[in-house]
Amino acid sequence: MARAVTQQRKLINTALAWGIGLLIFFPILWTILTSFKTEATAIADPPVFLAFDWTLENYEAVMERSNYAKFLWNSIIIAGGSTILGIIVAVPAAWSMAFVPSKRTKDILLWMLSTKMLPAVGVLYPIYLIFINLGILDSRVGLVIVLMLMNLPIIVWMLYTYFREIPGEILEAARMDGASLKEEILYVLTPMAIPGIASTVLLNFILAWNEAFWTLNLTAANAAPLTAFIASYSSPEGLFFAKLSAASTMAIAPILILGWFSQKQLVSGLTFGAVK
Repeated sequence: MARAVTQQRKLINTALAWGIGLLIFFPILWTILTSFKTEATAIADPPVFLAFDWTLENYEAVMERSNYAKFLWNSIIIAGGSTILGIIVAVPAAWSMAFVPSKRTKDILLWMLSTKMLPAVGVLYPIYLIFINLGILDSRVGLVIVLMLMNLPIIVWMLYTYFREIPGEILEAARMDGASLKEEILYVLTPMAIPGIASTVLLNFILAWNEAFWTLNLTAANAAPLTAFIASYSSPEGLFFAKLSAASTMAIAPILILGWFSQKQLVSGLTFGAVK
């Protein structure tokens, strides 16, 4: 029997959730507010929160100095391409681990996850040389491949978890009806796991969008995404906090909007199979 939750407990939990949420969101809020300040106000001591003269001069300066649309397009191509390619590779892999029993499945999954524990800088030099030899340094193709490989363990793990919640009898019935392996995955498994796949796509798109280490080290000008766009505002002359905040706000705005409109789908996917 479920334990009743008192009204007081609900209020405490709600207040606690709001407090944690605001604490997490505060750095983003401060960045957005700083982007509307002058450079003098941005470094004022004590800090000024809301009582300042709002200005758009930082956004105007950023747009004049940089080709924002090019950086944005590169980010969309790199994040979207790596996520789609990762899903194409991960769906069959997760299917085989979820529905083809093996004693080594868990060992393989743990090994895949352990690759995320290796510091990225440890493999930077060989990958850099490979990219030079293949002629894909400072190219969107190269970044799509490396970001896909970097996030592939997470994609496989998430899809494996979702696929395990789908009864194997349904797939067996499809085979008895004459479905091929391709038809089983495309027309039976995938539609049933849409919430899980959607949340996996969204999460990995966000991870690829925010990736800075590989994008800064494997690009120069042609394929530079928004992470390089932000980094360009850190100069030897010093940090211009207001302009840096404006660039950061322009870089995170698309992903914030995407997350806001897809939060219901993301929560639905992350809780997929949680209630029996």
